[in-house]
Amino acid sequence: MEENFNIHLGKKLRMRRLSLGLTQTKVAQAINVTFQQIQKYEKGTNGVSSSRLMQLSSFLKVPITYFFEDFRDFNANNQTKVEGDDLNYSFLSKTFSSLSRSQKEKILQVLKNTVAYEKTG
Repeated sequence: MEENFNIHLGKKLRMRRLSLGLTQTKVAQAINVTFQQIQKYEKGTNGVSSSRLMQLSSFLKVPITYFFEDFRDFNANNQTKVEGDDLNYSFLSKTFSSLSRSQKEKILQVLKNTVAYEKTG
């Protein structure tokens, strides 16, 4: 289980880093490690200590639970993960909320167009 969690955490770290437009070097400098260490975290090669996880959480502006969300063996508040459900709704919701009205309208239009396209085939 530990190895699987390291891979899961690494994917979450990478996703958040990229969504903020940060380089591995920038994240590494913020938590006082080398960029190679960030690479190892993202690949799941190395586990992340609790103190490093706190630093990453703070720097990336996410709650620590963000790194556990969607992990198949994690059960927060007795909510079980639906099999095959791999979207991070909390992350999507927070990201969408931070967009401007114009950006939100554009995304909603794309979604409406997609639904219309699916109906017409």
